[in-house]
Amino acid sequence: MSLTDSSPEQIAKAASVASRSLAILPASDRNDALTAIHQSLSQAKEAILAANAEDVELASKAAADGQLSQSVLKRLDLGRPGKWDDMLQSILDVRQLDDPDHDLVRERITCPIGVLLIIFEARPEVIANITALAIKSGNAAILKGGKESTASFLAISAAISSALTASAVPNAAIQLVTTRDAIASLLDCDKYIDLVIPRGSNELVRYTKEHTRIPVLGHADGLCTIYIHPDADPHMSVPIVIDSKLGYPAACNSVETLLVHQEALEAHLPAIASALLEKGCSLRCDSPSKAMLSTALPAEKAALLQDAVEEDYDTEFLSPILAVKTVTPPADSSDEVALTLAIAHINAHSSHHTDVILTSSSSLAKRFQASVDSACVFSNTSTRMADGMRFGFGTEVGISTNKIHARGPVGLDGLCIYKNVVSGTGQVAGDYGGAGGKQWRHEMLPLD
Repeated sequence: MSLTDSSPEQIAKAASVASRSLAILPASDRNDALTAIHQSLSQAKEAILAANAEDVELASKAAADGQLSQSVLKRLDLGRPGKWDDMLQSILDVRQLDDPDHDLVRERITCPIGVLLIIFEARPEVIANITALAIKSGNAAILKGGKESTASFLAISAAISSALTASAVPNAAIQLVTTRDAIASLLDCDKYIDLVIPRGSNELVRYTKEHTRIPVLGHADGLCTIYIHPDADPHMSVPIVIDSKLGYPAACNSVETLLVHQEALEAHLPAIASALLEKGCSLRCDSPSKAMLSTALPAEKAALLQDAVEEDYDTEFLSPILAVKTVTPPADSSDEVALTLAIAHINAHSSHHTDVILTSSSSLAKRFQASVDSACVFSNTSTRMADGMRFGFGTEVGISTNKIHARGPVGLDGLCIYKNVVSGTGQVAGDYGGAGGKQWRHEMLPLD
């Protein structure tokens, strides 16, 4: 790993060269590098957390002045309970994953993508996460962090760099860019960089997509929805909604809209609303849900309810705010009609990240999961389950809402692509087809 202030083209070219060496590095050497990184980060914990505290202090002042959002501030803090331990554990988890098989000769064999450019805001743990996944998958990586995480960035980088010095990983395989204003130039290096992964605000993701010819993996919003059908278990709906909204409101997999079938309002919404309001969450309700809650809740809680506007159902709040909307099918209509209305709302308003149905009907759950056009579609569980670590990936480089080879939480497999390998004995294309020519015979062959 190297901290570099070289020109963007020099950085990208060095990474491209290093990626070819890293791609053929034995799995044992990659795993040794991850072990060394884990040990070095553990030993540098005090220095890294002290540096991170400096970043948090400066960011807190910026947030107080309105120059930085609270969601970015929360993502920056490595001292948040469990965050440091999760970062270190993710490296060990990635080390234990089966190595992507780059030698299996078949129709296609897997291979690394090549050179990754990761641009991130806050999120200092991204450095360790990406480094682990890049090394394990055989990809070179260029990392460019935001100014709000500078001290954390440098401290973590120093520990990782120290660990990799004695490893077989090429020095230029993992580069941490310190040059200011380098993003635009790096995004022009499509000759050397194969994939860009932005991690941060909507503005960063949109800027990235609009200013590069390089493929971009990521999502601009995390507008997640939960739909409660009348047959859902009331004992299940409260903890699922609470976890989805308040487990980590600043996360992209936090729920932002709650859809409730009109026949489920009285059985589910009062308990959900009461629990959310007690925890300081604001509820922006449509007319039917607000009218029902105004009579079902104590007066002091009912007074806290707010009127929803249409734009609330297109908003990623990233804070303790939840938009509530009633699904109102025609009288005497079937469950399928109500489900169709819920699905139509989600497909029209969601960001195709993660959406959930709460129901006791397996057939309705399966139809919902088949019909909702999102990267993650769940039944009877929290939206917060959309996470690389929880999926068993060790960690993730991000969550993709793109319709490409990697969708949803992107771990090791998402950083590999395929190449076609043909082993012949002198055949030429001209020998096949036409009068008297050889005929093609396509057969599925055993893998052994």
